[in-house]
Amino acid sequence: MTTRTQDLAALPEPYLSFWRERHLCTLTTLRPDGSPHVVPVGVTYDAEARLARVITSGSSRKALNVLAAGADGARVAVCQTAGRYWATLEGRARVRTEPERVAEAERRYAERYERVPRPNPARVVIEIEVTRAMGHTENA
Repeated sequence: MTTRTQDLAALPEPYLSFWRERHLCTLTTLRPDGSPHVVPVGVTYDAEARLARVITSGSSRKALNVLAAGADGARVAVCQTAGRYWATLEGRARVRTEPERVAEAERRYAERYERVPRPNPARVVIEIEVTRAMGHTENA
C-alpha cells in the first residue's frame, strides 16, 4: 500500500468513485484553543468545483469552530476509510447559510447517502475549498 498525494487536476477514477460510495467520514476542525475536534459526518465531494460539503446545524461545535477562524476560513480535513483504503481532503472551510447553497448540499447528501436529510431550519453547510487530496484507494 502506498500513501500518495493526489493531483487535484487529474484525480484517478478509483479515488473519485470512493468519494461517491456511501462511507461515513470524519471532519477535523480546530477549537479556538488549537486542539483538534474530530466528529463523524457525511461528506460530498464535487471534484469539478474542488468543493467538499458537510451539512450541519449552525449551532454545532464544528460550525462554531469554522466560524471562529474568521473570514479567511478554517483549515480542516475530511477523511473516510474502508478496510485498507482511505481518502483525505484538506482545505479551507467556511460556513454558508444561503438557502441555495444549503439546498445543493442537501441534494448531494441525499444522492450519496441514499436518504433525504431530516428537516432542520437551522441547517448550514460547511463548504471546504479543497487544496490537497491524499489517500490510498484501489488502483489509485
